[in-house]
Amino acid sequence: MGQLEDMSMFVRVVDAGSITKAAAQLEIAKSAVSRRLRDLETRLGTQLVNRTTRKSNLTEAGEHYYQQAQRILGAVNALNEQTSGVKTHIEGTVKMTAPLSFGLMHLSELIDEYANDYPKLTFELDFSDRQVDLVEEGYELAIRIGELQSSTYQARRLTRIRFVICASPDYLSKKGTPKHMQDLVDHTFLHYSLRKDSDLELIDEQGNKHHIPTQSKMKANNGRFLVDMAVKGHGIVFMPTFIAYQTIARGELVPILQQYQLPMFNAYAIYPKSRFLSQRCRLLIDFLAERLGDEPYWDNLI
Repeated sequence: MGQLEDMSMFVRVVDAGSITKAAAQLEIAKSAVSRRLRDLETRLGTQLVNRTTRKSNLTEAGEHYYQQAQRILGAVNALNEQTSGVKTHIEGTVKMTAPLSFGLMHLSELIDEYANDYPKLTFELDFSDRQVDLVEEGYELAIRIGELQSSTYQARRLTRIRFVICASPDYLSKKGTPKHMQDLVDHTFLHYSLRKDSDLELIDEQGNKHHIPTQSKMKANNGRFLVDMAVKGHGIVFMPTFIAYQTIARGELVPILQQYQLPMFNAYAIYPKSRFLSQRCRLLIDFLAERLGDEPYWDNLI
């Protein structure tokens, strides 16, 4: 292996947090990673990593080498991509994670188009609502919805995410249609279980924010299931329009309390600050932002 390969392997070990995790991401034996790390330290004449039974920490020399290795590897990758600069050279694996419902409902056509544009690409996609650690699990890119918390990621806004409060016509005929936010206390809700609380935030015509406690009949960690339960008349649902738009367009769910504003979020493409972002992912982010836009197609259908 050449020096750049060993440098890349060392950066992967640091990013992954351990030799074991780096070996799993690289799909090679742990012993091979350990041997290459020792060979690199021997060649440099200094120890890069302090190894203990519980964890591995960078030495001062290792921290300096890590920072410079990132810069050098990023420059090499950028030079290679700028020199090739054509579609036929966009290759490798796009390893990306996205929210389950958003991915299944809105990424299929987009990934299909992008894959046809760049036939040498392969894809490894994880559709899940869990918060994936991109560095630890070896993902290059993620789509996240909501407020971004971690400062370890770079972010590019893709589109807006609107919400709607809705229920089935059958439910509203039996339980009555809420006319004011105070009426919600008499109704049952279907809650997304990964939300921190079950209160609704509504903004009135004067711009005042109100937090309304709601009663939960069902909780689930998947929005499409909750929409299905709402269609069957089990309660009111507070849901992103990208999930509920089809049932609203078919009249299976009816928006309510539209005189109030609801919180609005954004969908972002995020990636680790500590890694060079490949051209295949930069182009994918540009593609997604262009196709989704500030007025996503699902909002124009309801």
